[in-house]
Amino acid sequence: MTDLIAAEFGIRQVQARYTDAVWRKDFDAFAGCFAEDGEWRISGRVFRGREEIRDGIAIILDKFIRVLISFRAPIVSIRDGMVTARTYIDERCAWKNGNTNISVGTYYEHFVEEGGELLFKWRLFEMHYRGDPDMTGTFFDRTDYGPPPAMPPLDANTEDMASTRWGLPAAGEPGGGG
Repeated sequence: MTDLIAAEFGIRQVQARYTDAVWRKDFDAFAGCFAEDGEWRISGRVFRGREEIRDGIAIILDKFIRVLISFRAPIVSIRDGMVTARTYIDERCAWKNGNTNISVGTYYEHFVEEGGELLFKWRLFEMHYRGDPDMTGTFFDRTDYGPPPAMPPLDANTEDMASTRWGLPAAGEPGGGG
């Protein structure tokens, strides 16, 4: 794909399907937003392939009543045929235990075209804030990769900030992924 407008449209479509799948807790639709061999890196976790991604989101979303994700406009780049984006997001989270919070972060994304649509090939989520909507919660320092189109390396990851909250074994433990 070399058309920037078509790439941005495709990115917005897959991000919208992703938001819809999270809101409705549709684990198959969520996994379907990723390439067959896609990779999702979040909170120190690395989920590889649709099946692992599907299983991971099923465990994570079991802790929530609802999560509403709002994507900002993606900053899109195309280099050597590779479509990438940097997208700021916020999440409004209602937990089954009665807690609520918002999270603010950045998704660094690589895309691939499959079946005539763009899908996530590689995604890294970096959280910048978690807490109350009035922004009195916790802010986190993150690596500054420079202005777009700069991206983190493909082996980049973030610290494990949620495995316990999500009910997943910690990264590096048996069943905890890389």
